[in-house]
Amino acid sequence: MEESNITRGGEFIIKETSPENIFTPEDFSEEQKMMKQAVIDFIDKEVWPHKERFEKKDYKLTEEVMRKAGELGFLGIAVPEEYGGLGMGFVSTMLVCEYISGCTGSLSTAFGAHTGIGTMPIVLYGNDEQKKKYVPKLASGEHFGSYCLTEPSAGSDANSGKTKAVLSEDGTHYKISGQKIWISNAGFANVFIVFARIDDDKNITGFIVPNEPDNGISLGEEENKLGIHSSSTRQVFFNNTKVPVENILSERGNGFKIAMNSLNVGRIKLAAACLDALKRVTSLGVQYATEREQFKTKIIDFEAIRQKVAQMATDSYVGESACYRAAKDIENRIKIRHDSGNSFQEAELKGVEEYVIECSILKVAVSEDCQNATDEGIQIFGGMGFSAETPMESAWRDARIARIYEGTNEINRMLCVGMLIKKAMKGHFDFITPATQVGEELTGIPSFEIPDISELFAQEKIIIKNLKKVFLMLAGAGIKKFGEELEKHQQVLLAVSDIMIEIYMAESAILRTEKNCNRYGKEKQKEQIAMSQLYLYQAVDIIQSKGKETIISFSEGDEQKGLLMGLKRFTKYYDFPNIMDLRNIIAEKLKEENKYCF
Repeated sequence: MEESNITRGGEFIIKETSPENIFTPEDFSEEQKMMKQAVIDFIDKEVWPHKERFEKKDYKLTEEVMRKAGELGFLGIAVPEEYGGLGMGFVSTMLVCEYISGCTGSLSTAFGAHTGIGTMPIVLYGNDEQKKKYVPKLASGEHFGSYCLTEPSAGSDANSGKTKAVLSEDGTHYKISGQKIWISNAGFANVFIVFARIDDDKNITGFIVPNEPDNGISLGEEENKLGIHSSSTRQVFFNNTKVPVENILSERGNGFKIAMNSLNVGRIKLAAACLDALKRVTSLGVQYATEREQFKTKIIDFEAIRQKVAQMATDSYVGESACYRAAKDIENRIKIRHDSGNSFQEAELKGVEEYVIECSILKVAVSEDCQNATDEGIQIFGGMGFSAETPMESAWRDARIARIYEGTNEINRMLCVGMLIKKAMKGHFDFITPATQVGEELTGIPSFEIPDISELFAQEKIIIKNLKKVFLMLAGAGIKKFGEELEKHQQVLLAVSDIMIEIYMAESAILRTEKNCNRYGKEKQKEQIAMSQLYLYQAVDIIQSKGKETIISFSEGDEQKGLLMGLKRFTKYYDFPNIMDLRNIIAEKLKEENKYCF
């Protein structure tokens, strides 16, 4: 694909994208399809039959399954071949992450913590000697990694950690002392990525710390958690732990950057991890509703239930559309950078960093959709759903953590808008011109001409284009009102971020469906069309609500009237879809297939 056809990170908000220029799950290569099936077979054999054991704090089982995953190459999917991995692209990495994660949150957390933040900091920031020493064993599952960042007083404010690293008198090693909390994989980790402050440095530093006996490393008891019961989560204490100076990761004071970039990768992979859980929960809900009878009727035939499963399926489809759109954009950008002379490390880091906005959008959207689906799944099961004997109860508990780790959803929402503004200020793309054009359109005479919307998605494309104008209108007004103080007005940022999230998710689904209609024909995409239209209708509803509360919060008089009129104009439907019919179309297909089938 030509570079000019690849939307840059965050640029979707000001640029129209052609369906031919996005990647969809229907574009998976044969190799990717085979990899997907291999992961599904592995989960069906090694994980699903032991589902109950994962709910009983069977940490040894998680470790055993992880080791088997390593033997099959799944732990080294993103690791370059020269360091013992498979060296596959970003899309393949996302694919494996998705399908290995959906059965139980315990394995999902262990896998994500090891392959992501437990291994990739060394792959991306380590020198050649460090990578040769540590990465092959991490890629094979002989060793496991763990990431030690969070402290009692340093959560979202990660750079405020109090763990200290003191250089020895002979200058050969550091002594690390401090306490880390909520550390995933701590109970069986062989290698810790530890962040500590040297002297009074402004920023923390990253260290590779082998978990060796008699070196001042001790663990707290396993945490008693709401969910992810067989995921090892402990406190880790360092008491004058000796670490050779050559184990500094990257360079002194670069730890905060390592931590943040590691989280960027973790966020989009977390979205992928939630995807298969979302699909599985949808299938479980459909299957139960198809079997369960009340009043001599299968409950799948009651519209109250059909509405729920249709929504669960829609959120699955939309989330998948957005995840793989972003994954391929990242993969393309990595390739462009690598082809232009960047090292693998530089290309990967810069490629992911460019799409930090999309990574945060996906983390928020898919984690919340997954939580909502598990909640509705319990409702479909009724009283049985509240029982620990059925899968919905554990799915609901496991889903809850996804809104917290890799940065809370509130932090990620504010990051979306903040990073977009920073990118625009740095000249990554022109934000001012389209925002100015929207302002001029607001003060001009509106067109009363009704456009031709007879073609498939003609109306939806107009709506998406106009929703982007809503974002530009509100972001521009917010910047004008608050300037550099905007970051302190968190309610405004949260609302505007929700608008941005809905635009990206809705557009991704519409582009995917349009591309597949062109490829397979409209008749074979009937349910996908319905899901795309349903999601967009709901997105418009959300944007109207968030837009109104934002406008009222910081404007008054004629300015407020003008902005509210703009909001009404830019969220206009010319021909409303019949939402209830759309839900029935989706639900009927789910009933027919007795599972999530898109």
